[in-house]
Amino acid sequence: MGYRKTAKQLGSKFLIAVVFLVVSAFILLCPLLIHSPCLIDVEDLKAKPDLFGHRGAPMLAPENTLMSFNRSATECNVKAFETDVQLSKDRIPFLMHDHKSEFLKRTTNITKNVSCGNQLTFDELKTLNAGEWFVEKDPFYTVHLLTENQKNDAKMQAIPSLQELLELAKQHNTKVIFDLYHPEHCDDNKDTVDTVTTILRSGIDQKLIYWLPPKNRDYVKNATDFIQIYGNESEMFQENGSHLNVKYSQLTIDKIRKLQEDNIKVNLYVVNERWLFSLLWCAGASSVTTNSCQVLNKMRNPDWTMAPSVYRMIWILVDVGSILTMIGLFVYQWKTNDSRHREGRTNVLLWTMPDNASVV
Repeated sequence: MGYRKTAKQLGSKFLIAVVFLVVSAFILLCPLLIHSPCLIDVEDLKAKPDLFGHRGAPMLAPENTLMSFNRSATECNVKAFETDVQLSKDRIPFLMHDHKSEFLKRTTNITKNVSCGNQLTFDELKTLNAGEWFVEKDPFYTVHLLTENQKNDAKMQAIPSLQELLELAKQHNTKVIFDLYHPEHCDDNKDTVDTVTTILRSGIDQKLIYWLPPKNRDYVKNATDFIQIYGNESEMFQENGSHLNVKYSQLTIDKIRKLQEDNIKVNLYVVNERWLFSLLWCAGASSVTTNSCQVLNKMRNPDWTMAPSVYRMIWILVDVGSILTMIGLFVYQWKTNDSRHREGRTNVLLWTMPDNASVV
């Protein structure tokens, strides 16, 4: 009976020891399996991604206003103005993002209900204030960073035309990338033609125009030398394109690297945080569209990088130190238990001896 009990105890201890060793091995080895794009040798790090100002510099000025784009160029050194274009009733392309139920309501002081741009002339649009909302609502909690003069300038902003933005782009030699919005109930097939005509008449270098709208792309390709930007890989490869513009979460790190190896320019949106920008920088992204150009522009390196060989060496040393610590604890526990066991046997022997017995 005692033999069976001892065997059962030994079996339990053996099982516990195996589980302990397996779990310990997993904990010690799993860091070596961690994959991060910033585990990279310095010489393999690509150039810093270019910055595209999302509607300008919307943390520093009202979005899609000349003040916003000017600040993105002068203070953030953006390589492209990212914006949104719609057409007015008199066929003038103007800058405005909202194109559904919130059209003009979020970013202007309009008081009547208007569902799309071609219900108002550009002169009517120009009378609206497009900046007071920014100072009053402080959407990014950054208004306190503006001087009083800048706040006053922000309050005086109006809706710009595409022509005005193109003039600013020519002045700074900055690219322009935009969405072309025409809500279904206000659709007009001439939107693409009129927008292209406005760009060509501006005299801007056509290579500064990144054409993103997919509608009527064949007409644009035949009529211009604009750089064609695609919103998905399948269309890009089908059209033999070389520029991709997608949300950052749509591509894996490995996919970004593979596209770059294939000489595809990858722009990712909307990237505002330093840590995310650092990861995409390490992955080799060509550019990012951002609201926080004033923050990312100041970065000279990713927030964190480490050579793979250094990372492996650190974890190997940590693992060795951990193993030696566990062995030391095991030996200490074994010696402590053995000492207690011998002390216990001596006490039992002394307790069972007769009072008149002598120990030789």
